[in-house]
Formats: sequence, C-alpha cells, structure tokens
Amino acid sequence: MSTVTVTAADRTLYHVAAVQLADATQWWRIAQLNGMSDPDLSGISTPVTLQMPAQDSSLTDGYPPQD
Repeated sequence: MSTVTVTAADRTLYHVAAVQLADATQWWRIAQLNGMSDPDLSGISTPVTLQMPAQDSSLTDGYPPQD
C-alpha cells in the first residue's frame, strides 16, 4: 500500500483519486481507508499523509460494493 501527502491545495479527495487512482469516483476508497467521511480537503491546515488503496479496475460506477 502506498501513501501520498495532501494539502488544502489538493482541494478534494475527488482530485486525489483522479490523480492517484485514475478515477475520481473512487474517492470513497481513500476516505474509508483513512477514516474520513468528507471529500473536502480545504480545512487541512498542515500536510496530511494518506494511505492509498490499490487501483481496482473492477470498480466502475463510483459506489462502494453492497454487502
């Protein structure tokens, strides 16, 4: 598992997911892995290191799998 450091300049987890996972709709995977619920990063005052999930091309609709 990799990590990435984000700041308020990254704006949202949508942006981070687009850059890191090549799919902005997978922002929720980053949020889940890091105990976050809000994709907005504008309130971050210092850089934060986030764990990144592996790319998963089977997730194509932007929604978490339903149990």
